[in-house]
Parts: sequence; structure tokens; C-alpha cells
Amino acid sequence: MLARIQRIWVAVLVTFAAIAATFAIRSGAPWWAALMLAVLLVNVHAIALGAEFLWLRTVHPGPGVPSPAAPALFSAWWGEVITGLRVFAWRQPFRSRAEPDGVMASPGRRGVLLIHGFVCNRGLWNPWMRQLRRAGTPFMAINLEPVLGPIDRYVQCIEVAVAQIEHVTQRAPIIVAHSMGGLAVRAWLRAHSADSRVHSVVTIGTPHAGTSMARFALSENTRQMREGNRWLLDLAASETRTRRKLFTCYFGHCDNIVFPACNATLEDARNHHVPGVAHVDLAFHQPILDDVLARTLH
Repeated sequence: MLARIQRIWVAVLVTFAAIAATFAIRSGAPWWAALMLAVLLVNVHAIALGAEFLWLRTVHPGPGVPSPAAPALFSAWWGEVITGLRVFAWRQPFRSRAEPDGVMASPGRRGVLLIHGFVCNRGLWNPWMRQLRRAGTPFMAINLEPVLGPIDRYVQCIEVAVAQIEHVTQRAPIIVAHSMGGLAVRAWLRAHSADSRVHSVVTIGTPHAGTSMARFALSENTRQMREGNRWLLDLAASETRTRRKLFTCYFGHCDNIVFPACNATLEDARNHHVPGVAHVDLAFHQPILDDVLARTLH
């Protein structure tokens, strides 16, 4: 469903740019045509991202986390513009099924479950899936639906995927989750008391303590990502130190969606700061994938 919606959005942008460019050329203003093509390439997404980064800069990242300098924010913004186009205008709308799951018995390797975040689908993970396949690592990437539903609705989907990887590999998997996906994993662990069924959990830009961006949230799942909301507090209260030690949390002070940056960390977890990388772009930070590949051998 999400892929279909995003395909429509891309089609609207392309149609608008084509009409505007044609009109500009016929009016004897070819420079307007060039501008329309630039709008098509950069997308209105770039403007929205700019506003997010301006807001991010007004919020202190938290104890022990350095505030990003303006050049770092600009670099992160541009990286997010390019990555956003790849993800939201190509991989997710048109390539969400391009990489099939690779759940197979692979002696000596542990399986990996990939879980996306808000308004995403499994197409987000295409670069990961290609590298995991080349490494001979069993993997699955799931879609969290309903897109705007409560996070607890995703628990059963995760349960089915974990059970399938367990059955095929006979080993507890590694779970890698981006953004809201990390909260869905924590909800699954709570619902199934599943600590022993997972080797480790790697979260990337997950709003473990919520985010300022959710202040104006409208959907059920985004309201659950508001700072200090009851759902997040109850989730944290249900967790033991042993469970939190399963987590490795990658976060960054240039994350334009999850800020303050410290909100993407968990007490007792291994928390790693990645400077100069924005929210979606962080999911493709190669050292994170290298870390996960190393874990599959243990």
C-alpha cells in the first residue's frame, strides 16, 4: 500500500515539473524550464528537510553529545536530500520487492531481521539485502502495517518473522531496526518476553525516549513517539537491565528526525554516536552494516 502511495506522489511531481517546464519553454523562458527540472531532481523534500535541520539546531543534543557545527549540518542535509530521493522516489515506490528474502540454512552464520521505520517499507533495506546475500547471511525484511497504526500492531509481524528465521537457521537472529522500527522491536520483546530468542538488537536513529518532531503528531504511531508519553514510559518501565543490554544504539547529532540526539540512546545499551549523518542516511552508514556482519559469525 505504501509503495502505491509513493508511486502516485512521484508521478504527481514528475507531471507537475513536466507541465511547468513545457510552459516555460513555450513562453521563451528556458531558464524556468531548468528550474522546474531542478525542482524535480531536488524535490520539495529538500525544503522540508531544511526546516527540520533549522529546528534541530535550536535543540541541545543532550549530555555528552556535541552540538553540530553549521558545515556538518549542511553536509548532513545534502546527504539526506540525495538519500531521500533514492529511498522515497525509487527504492520504496518501485523496488520494494526487488530483493527477495534470503532465509536459508547457512552454516556458521546467524540470521538477520531488518525492520524499517515510519512511512517506509522493506525497500529501504535494498542495499543491506544485497550485501547480506553476497556474504551468505540469512535475512528477512518485513513491512510494518498498517502504516499509521499503533506500534503494538506490528508485534505479530515481527513474531512471525523471528519464528521463521529461528526455524530455518536454528539460531536466535540479530534484529536491525531503523527509527520507529526499534520501538516495535521493544514492544515485541515485551509482548513475548522474547529476550532469549534474539542474539542482539541494533537500532539506528530510534526515538527510544521520543522526539521533539512528534510534538505535532497526528497518527497513532507518531503520537507514541512524543517525548514523555505514557506508552513510552510504560515500555521503559517494563524492561530489565538484561534486556537493555541486548541493544546497540547508533545515533547522531545531525539526525533531523530524532532530536534531542540523546533520545536515540538506551541506558545500559552500547550507544555509538555517528557525527555528521542525518536520519535516513544513517541507515546506510557502512560501519553499522560491518558491525552486523561481524555479529552473524558469533
